[in-house]
Amino acid sequence: MSKLQQAAVEQSSSRSFVDLRKFASDKSQGIEAIASVDESRFLSSRRFLDRPPGPVSAGVIALDAGCGVVPPQPVDEFIIVAEGEITLTQAARALALGPGDSAVLAHGAEFFWSARGPVSIIFMRYHGSQSAGGKIVPIQHTPQLEPSGAPSAELLLTPAPLCRNFTDYRSADGEFVCGTWDSTPYHRSAMFYRHCELMYLLEGSVTLVDESGRTGRFERSDIFLVEQGAQCSWESREHVAKVYAIYRPA
Repeated sequence: MSKLQQAAVEQSSSRSFVDLRKFASDKSQGIEAIASVDESRFLSSRRFLDRPPGPVSAGVIALDAGCGVVPPQPVDEFIIVAEGEITLTQAARALALGPGDSAVLAHGAEFFWSARGPVSIIFMRYHGSQSAGGKIVPIQHTPQLEPSGAPSAELLLTPAPLCRNFTDYRSADGEFVCGTWDSTPYHRSAMFYRHCELMYLLEGSVTLVDESGRTGRFERSDIFLVEQGAQCSWESREHVAKVYAIYRPA
């Protein structure tokens, strides 16, 4: 095996899942954004997960009380409020977001933000997006879910679950998708994640085990990320519902 091939294997094997609430609360983790003096605090008050550059990035925005203008951004960005409250105003339309509320800032979005107190926001950015009209798209609280595909039969260790989905946002190239999904209980063996997925559990609990044997149990209101290239199993013993943001290359 060449050194290049070995490096690729080692990089893949290091991929796993990340508890984003823990990341947000531990200021010793991650990489602080480098910003110019006049840059919007919404953009500069960030810590990124320490990962190699790629099509997506993720991390936390930590804002104190205040307000500001965010210029048009050349990315699609999913945001979810972990703590506090923030209002985003665009073309005289205000969107108030509290704990657990989420939205997509579509490519080109320009807006005004305001917060009366500290707010912590988890984000996931898709850097390969195309112009999408610059709208702010809220993730619906009670969407009309429709039947969707189940996990691959060859991975299932239990009967096939019944899954449902609703898509709030899909990028122009179809590679970045955000919405809501639910499922009856199921257990599947480890799957290779060719995609990257951020999840916020609305109901139920999930246990993940990566290829190193590391185990993570996530419950209602937890926010976590499964990295692209990870090998993880999934076990849910009760009905599960989640808001998701997925980057899946074509």
